[in-house]
Amino acid sequence: MNAANRIGLLVVFIAGASWTATALADGHRYRASDPTWKAECGSCHLAYPPALLPAASWRAVMSGLDKHFGTDASIEPATRDKITAFLEQNAATRRKYVSTSELRITETAWFRHKHDEVPSAVWKSAKVKSAANCAACHTNADAGDYSEHNVRIPK
Repeated sequence: MNAANRIGLLVVFIAGASWTATALADGHRYRASDPTWKAECGSCHLAYPPALLPAASWRAVMSGLDKHFGTDASIEPATRDKITAFLEQNAATRRKYVSTSELRITETAWFRHKHDEVPSAVWKSAKVKSAANCAACHTNADAGDYSEHNVRIPK
């Protein structure tokens, strides 16, 4: 094999390894972070990773904070605009997330598929309370890690 072929093979190998690592990371870990988003959204619930909904859904959520799933979560317009920009910039781009128009992550086809083996009693248990309580089972959800290796369903 000549030098040009070895370099070409190396480039293909590196590109393949990079793609695999990205795919695995994207499937279980979400790294986007912003202190304003974390503080504001995380003050009432887990600051859900922006990559779990498309930009259009985040825009709709942020434009309706005065009636945010039954609660008035209004914030200063400048703060709202900053968080909205962050969410849009880091929103879902993969088809499995983008093909949705839902405002609730728990209502997306992707979420339902990933959680279809969870018995309905788990969602209603006192330690979980609802499907929106990711941190009840995903022990590192606050760090954006949703790896199945870190799932502990409360008894």
